[in-house]
Amino acid sequence: MPFQKVQSEKLSTSVVRQIEQLILRGILRPGERLPAERDLAERLGVSRPSLRDAVAELQCEGLLTTRAGSGIYVAEVLGNAFSPALTRLFASHDEAMFDYLSFRRDMEGLAAERAARLGSESDLKVIQAIFDKMVEAHKRSKGDEEARLDAEFHMAIIEASHNVVMLHMLRSMFDLLRQGVFYNRQIMFHQRTTREAILDQHRVINNALQERDPAGARAAVEAHLSYVEICLADQKKAEKNEAIARQRLEHENARL
Repeated sequence: MPFQKVQSEKLSTSVVRQIEQLILRGILRPGERLPAERDLAERLGVSRPSLRDAVAELQCEGLLTTRAGSGIYVAEVLGNAFSPALTRLFASHDEAMFDYLSFRRDMEGLAAERAARLGSESDLKVIQAIFDKMVEAHKRSKGDEEARLDAEFHMAIIEASHNVVMLHMLRSMFDLLRQGVFYNRQIMFHQRTTREAILDQHRVINNALQERDPAGARAAVEAHLSYVEICLADQKKAEKNEAIARQRLEHENARL
């Protein structure tokens, strides 16, 4: 876990500040479990009473939560960016899906540009490692795993952009995607030709990032999300055509 020995000032205050920074920077993630009290106190180099004071303050701030018999967790700090009523509207109107993709294309293009320019060597190694896992999952035809790694790949780029506001905003948007509010990502990764194209697009993105080509990275991300938009538009059209064909079939069967 990414904790450091606490320096001077009131120990519990130093602990609070360190954990706040780890949450702000997206290193500690919503729902993540912290180490057990004894272990965490040793890692931080503080007494258990000082740690308890810090945890109590962070709980009051709404950043940590305790689950009975389970431990201390990072709170779901993302919250609900949209009301339930608006989320239901998003889920039931296709224009929201396409606006969502347009928003992602703009923001993730900027994030990729920043990552290529500002990302550390460790950031780029994380992105490379996730891409390598995507290649392995693709070889094993693990569509569900590819879909999960796809989200991790995009989030790693956003994290490498080192803009905490962008990080938390886009993480909340990805949470809506995970819930299937906009579209079902799994479907795309069960079509072989689509999976091949998406892997190639991620390869182009990764190469541009590793070569620290900001313009190339941004263009590659934008091209990838434009491709996703086209695929989803085709899928929506196919679903509509199938519904019409089914009506024809039912009508024809009724006439027999």
